[in-house]
This record gives sequence, structure tokens and C-alpha cells, in this order.
Amino acid sequence: MKILANDGISKSGVQTLENAGFEILAVNVAQEQLVSYINQNKVSVLLVRSATKVFKDVIDGCPGLKIIGRGGVGMDNIDVDYAKSKGIHVINTPEASSSSVAELVFAHLFSGVRFLHDANRNMPLEGDSNFKKLKNAYAKGIELRGKTLGIIGFGRIGVATARIALGIGMKVIFTDPFLDEATVTVPFFDNRSISFELTSTPLENLLKTADFISLHVPAQKSYLIGKREFGLMKDGVGIVNAARGGILDEVALVDALESGKVAFAGLDVYESEPIPEIRILMHPDISLSPHIGAATEEAQDRIGMELASQIIDLYK
Repeated sequence: MKILANDGISKSGVQTLENAGFEILAVNVAQEQLVSYINQNKVSVLLVRSATKVFKDVIDGCPGLKIIGRGGVGMDNIDVDYAKSKGIHVINTPEASSSSVAELVFAHLFSGVRFLHDANRNMPLEGDSNFKKLKNAYAKGIELRGKTLGIIGFGRIGVATARIALGIGMKVIFTDPFLDEATVTVPFFDNRSISFELTSTPLENLLKTADFISLHVPAQKSYLIGKREFGLMKDGVGIVNAARGGILDEVALVDALESGKVAFAGLDVYESEPIPEIRILMHPDISLSPHIGAATEEAQDRIGMELASQIIDLYK
């Protein structure tokens, strides 16, 4: 049985699958060549992350496919319902990358409140000639402790983000149309933990109340955060999107940054990905990363093992 891991898979995942008798093709096939490669190599299992698209054309063109696996949470690059209607199993790894994405959110938050994203651009250029000028420019940082983090979407990644926030002394509020209440347990290194009972709040109230906002929702048909929503936010708010491009109106974001309504933004995903707009890439108040939320060694190892386990179970 052949498995095409088109966007990569961890060594531990490969080893586990090979030990179970599967042949792993860990190559990266271009989207336009995907159907022919799958058919020529008699691939039964296709594993992808966010780059490869598995829509109707691929599903119809590859009658030998038995399983489509997504290494991650979001399934918007797979036509899940259509695949299932064709008898194909569709699997993903909803828990494996939660902590990694949450930590990246805080990398952007810490960067934003201390201007590190901009300082790291300017220090190599002016650090030796204008040190005092730069020191003064970045001297008005603020602390996250004691501030309110508003989390939009309270699934596994939203909860993981809340754990970090609570652990560093932030107040957490959340909004989620499918959840009224939630218990968030924060574990510590010595096996002790503390639990917090949180209640969902309406989106408008979150926007008006939060000092910082983090987005954790799947792909949307329209903007979740646009001009109107920015207008409701507190002056000087910080916002991070490590969920999906297209849920935040980037034109409205730049306007909000220019007006001072938004102090800074952290973006890991983009509307026009994989070619983000120049205004976004060059803006001094935006902390940038190239869609690497789940790109840690630990998360990729968990993803590989979780996919392997599900595939083996399906073929038992």
C-alpha cells in the first residue's frame, strides 16, 4: 500500500507506517501533476498539509484513493463532503499542533508590545549609528500581564492560547457560537494545575473590551474582522491572526494601523497567500511570519504519529 506524503511527514510517522507495511513516497508533487503521479504510482493514501489542494478534480481523477489525510486542523483545502460521498476516508490531526500555534500567537504578541519586529529590521541598519534614537523609539513598550486577551473561536487552539495567557497573568475572554462555557486547565511542570471557568461573551462585547485579540476560526465566506469591527475595538488594540487568511480584511487593518486604532498586528496567514501584499510585508507595525503556526519539531512529530495511527487503524 503506497502513501504519498506530498507536504512532508515526520520521520517517526514514516517509520511507524513502514513498520506496518506501508510504502511512503515523501516527495513534493506540483499541484498540476498530482493526479497523474497518484495514478501512475498507484497511491492509496494522500497526506497533505495546507499547500496541496484536494478538490473535486483530484478526487474524481484518482479513483484509487482510499484515504485523504490532513496534517493539521483546518480542512478548507480538501473537499471533505465530496470525498466522503465517494467512499474516501478523510482524517486530520486536530490536537497535534495546538500548542505550537498558541506559542506563535504569543511570539507575535510579545514582539508587538516590545516593538521587536521593527527593532529587528532597524538595528542592523542603524544600530551602530543611531543607537540612542532607536532606544527612544522603542522605549514605550507595555506588559501583557494584567491585560485582557479576547479569543475569537474557542476550539483546541483557542483553548491552548488561553492557557498561556492565563499562565502569564492575563484576563481571558472568548466568543464562540458553539460554546457557552468552558473550563480551561493550566498545567505546570510539577504536575500541579489550576482550572478557570470561562463564559462566552458576544463578539461585539469582546471587540469593545479586549486589549489584544487573537483569531482562531476556520476559513470564512466573508471577513469576520473588517472596518466595522475595527471601529468597535479599543484604541491601541493589538490583533493576531494565526488562523486563516481571508478572515481579516487587510485593507481595513492597514487603515486601522495608520489611524492608531490598532497599535500592532501579528500575521502568520494572509489573504493573498502565498504572495502577501507589499503594504502588509513592509508595514512597520505588523509582525510577520510565513504560515508556520504548526511548524515545530514537536508538532510535526505528533502530526506524523497521529496520522500514522489513524491510517493503521483504518487498514486493520
